Amino acid sequence: MTNEDLNVVTGAVSFSGKYVTRRLLAMGKRVRSLTGHPDRPDPFGGQVVAAKLDFGNPVELTKSLEGASTLFNTYWIRFPHGDMTYDRAVANSKTLIQCAVDAGVRRVVHVSIANPSEDSDLPYYKGKALVEKAVRESGLSYAIVRPTVLFGPEDILINNIAWFLRKFPVFVVPGDGEYGIQPVYVEDFAGILVEAGQASGDSVTDAAGPESFTFNELILLIARTVDSKVKIIHLNPALALMAVKRLGMLVKDVVLTDAEVKGLLANLLVSQEEPRGKVRLSDWLKENAGTVGVEYHSEMARHYR
Repeated sequence: MTNEDLNVVTGAVSFSGKYVTRRLLAMGKRVRSLTGHPDRPDPFGGQVVAAKLDFGNPVELTKSLEGASTLFNTYWIRFPHGDMTYDRAVANSKTLIQCAVDAGVRRVVHVSIANPSEDSDLPYYKGKALVEKAVRESGLSYAIVRPTVLFGPEDILINNIAWFLRKFPVFVVPGDGEYGIQPVYVEDFAGILVEAGQASGDSVTDAAGPESFTFNELILLIARTVDSKVKIIHLNPALALMAVKRLGMLVKDVVLTDAEVKGLLANLLVSQEEPRGKVRLSDWLKENAGTVGVEYHSEMARHYR
């Protein structure tokens, strides 16, 4: 890969895509963003050209990919909303991959999820597996990277747990809380993606951090970080989800989904591979104790408003 190569990043102004884009720019690479929110402020000082991520217009989408050496694909949905379903997200992803083929893109670095499965009864994980299959069968050189769960300044999960711990006297945990979670720092994750973009062979690898926690341990760690005296209660997962949905009405957001609860209970947010992330969540929380959870980060506002 040379400095003259064009790199296309879906969602360059989103969470992980922004960190990938910053790394590419620091390396002297040219970057184009494919975004569903072309009206959002440009955090890159005019260095990144934005094109619309329009799955309904494959001709224009192919044109926006022409000349690109590598496509970094972060596109996906966390939950269905309106007419956007997981099936549609899979179809959109397949359209993007075919457009990359038609445009002559050399390599795709695709963001998946840890522990996807075509046999899963969880549509999030099944959908991710189906997109992986499309990437593998595309004929493109590929790297599929499977993160566990990301943390960093703009993350949803860790930040919003901290926000609830700061604001409420009680925190509800689904089930016994003894299922695992292995967060990876977003800067580490971006580095893994960029490194994969510069490689040549096909690969499928996990991206996980160096620390694993039970969910109980994670909540206690964050509570200590923000000096919360919250009372932690464990509820039947269905009852816990009902309680969390009420909180979602309060903040006008989808705080936690049924599929996410089931994924947690099934230990799907941990990796069986050696961790590739370096930054420890416990260290990061200490360094950011004054800011984590001070503001609520809304998924609905980020993607649908």
